[in-house]
Amino acid sequence: MLDTTHNLPRGTICIEDLEIGMTRSLTKEVTDRDIQLFAEVSTDRNPVHLDEGYAQDTIFEGRIAHGMLTAALISAVIGEQLPGHGTVYLGQSLKFLAPVRPGDRVTAEVKVLAIDHAKRRVTLETHCSVGKTMVLKGEALVLAPSRKFD
Repeated sequence: MLDTTHNLPRGTICIEDLEIGMTRSLTKEVTDRDIQLFAEVSTDRNPVHLDEGYAQDTIFEGRIAHGMLTAALISAVIGEQLPGHGTVYLGQSLKFLAPVRPGDRVTAEVKVLAIDHAKRRVTLETHCSVGKTMVLKGEALVLAPSRKFD
């Protein structure tokens, strides 16, 4: 069964209930405040994120959000929706395809590609987009929660 419902309530889908092709997503506008807070928390104060004058003279011709801020939206989908609470991240590959700018509405989507029930491991396709432009893509490996270990 392909599940294309977006922005569902938070919670958990146990590995016993996961199916290949299930998807979940969230959409968030990236604000100046988000970028400032991410710079503070991460200590990544690269001026391409924080200084418009500096950023104008770069290949981006203006400020951009941290790539890992965008990637964190994938983490939010995985940790809150698919599989959800109790999920343990084991790995994530990322390829950054286009910049995200302050004010962009980013949609992060996660899709179940493979399930290893014996090891409770789930492989997820992950990507983020702004409108029709894919800005990030990758794959995650997670340890999914199970009713057997409640």
